[in-house]
Amino acid sequence: MRLSELGGKEIIGLDNGEKMGVISDSDLVIQPENGAIQSIILPGSSFFGFGKKREDLVIPWSSIVKIGPDMVIVSLGQEETQASQK
Repeated sequence: MRLSELGGKEIIGLDNGEKMGVISDSDLVIQPENGAIQSIILPGSSFFGFGKKREDLVIPWSSIVKIGPDMVIVSLGQEETQASQK
């Protein structure tokens, strides 16, 4: 699969069915040694720039359950890895 094919897909949480974001709005962490995708970083956001900004959400590539034609389904279980934006 090409990176351009991932671009518009929505990320959906398997555990709660919640829309988490869109791949095109996120960053990918790629291993420089072999080019493999290590994780997806969904940027934290606030409502139209108002309110407190949420922390970034890091989704390990191993948490992806299925990549479909319109969405990517991920299972994070009880633990969600968060990284604060610096």
